[in-house]
Amino acid sequence: MTLNDVFASPMTAIIAMALAAALTRWTGFWLMGHVPVTVRVRRMLETLPGAIVVATVAPLAIKGGLPGMIGIGAAFAAMLWRRNEFLAVAVGLVTIAMARQFGL
Repeated sequence: MTLNDVFASPMTAIIAMALAAALTRWTGFWLMGHVPVTVRVRRMLETLPGAIVVATVAPLAIKGGLPGMIGIGAAFAAMLWRRNEFLAVAVGLVTIAMARQFGL
């Protein structure tokens, strides 16, 4: 086994990604331990998950065109109705597939 074989291994890539994710998480906890949690910082931290979701979903919805927009709306409605993430994803995917099937 050569050095190239070791670095080309899928297991090596998985371990490297896991270490990078863990290091990012640990560094974030360490850094936040040095930040005074003021009202402004607390509001920012409470808003952050929603902002990340919007930043992730909006480009996908726009790229998906009308079926993507309809699917996002259906997933949002399912989430409001049942408060179940898996159901919302399933409803969104099925809605997009049906919209594309019917030529939207």
